Amino acid sequence: MRSRSRPDRGRLEAIGHIEAWTRARFRLGEDIPVTVSEVACGLPGCPPLETIVAFWTAPGTRHQFKVFKPVNEVAADDLPPSWMRDALIAGEDDWGCC
Repeated sequence: MRSRSRPDRGRLEAIGHIEAWTRARFRLGEDIPVTVSEVACGLPGCPPLETIVAFWTAPGTRHQFKVFKPVNEVAADDLPPSWMRDALIAGEDDWGCC
């Protein structure tokens, strides 16, 4: 039987901070879905862990960005500026793997 470990409290707090910073930076209401994921990257030259943030502002309109740090190391200043919001709209083929 596999045991499930409890989520790390510090990691969950960091994810909560990133979500809150994203909502504030891009003026997103509580009804807007925001996801924060930490992923391992195996590509050459890629950091071992990176944080991917995505949010949806309309059906089919996903915005996303990466921070090349683990979630526990991300700071509010690592997020893109608010004026880049439209530049963060992801196409169908953008980051299909992540």
